[in-house]
Amino acid sequence: MVNKTSPQEIADQAKQSYQSGDYPGAIEGYANAADSYAEAGDALMSAEMKNNQSVVLLRDKQPQVALKVSQGTDKIFAETGDDRRQGMALANQASALEALKRNKEAIDFYKRAGEALDKAGEIELRLEVMQLLAALYLRRFKLYDAIITLQSGLIAIKNPTPKQRFMKKLLFFRL
Repeated sequence: MVNKTSPQEIADQAKQSYQSGDYPGAIEGYANAADSYAEAGDALMSAEMKNNQSVVLLRDKQPQVALKVSQGTDKIFAETGDDRRQGMALANQASALEALKRNKEAIDFYKRAGEALDKAGEIELRLEVMQLLAALYLRRFKLYDAIITLQSGLIAIKNPTPKQRFMKKLLFFRL
């Protein structure tokens, strides 16, 4: 009798590789998990594994491959109404585009990620995306856009941390 490894077991092994700093092992593991979930007919989990692989590829300084792996995963999540994972997929693609210095595209993807996360009610994750977008605006010397972006991310925070309270006071200060 053949003991076949389940997609979840493959994903767990990939996660362990990632956590131990074995990026090549994690990249391969997440690719295998994505294939295994696809073979099992689970397109959502296959897309999730591709996004995990994309994150590891970015950490391993392979943004072109990271972008290629994650492209289209946002559409899979959108088709099923999974706004949270759609937003995360868009943010992963934005990060890869930013690493490739394709800043105009990265800005568009960060905005779309923020919209999807807002729709999902993911206030904290949306704030993280808005902070990444604001940092990109700052690097492009677009101060006004950076301030507006940070304000939009902070406005929905109900119980801000001390750092977030300070940022709110700074950004919403009226002259």
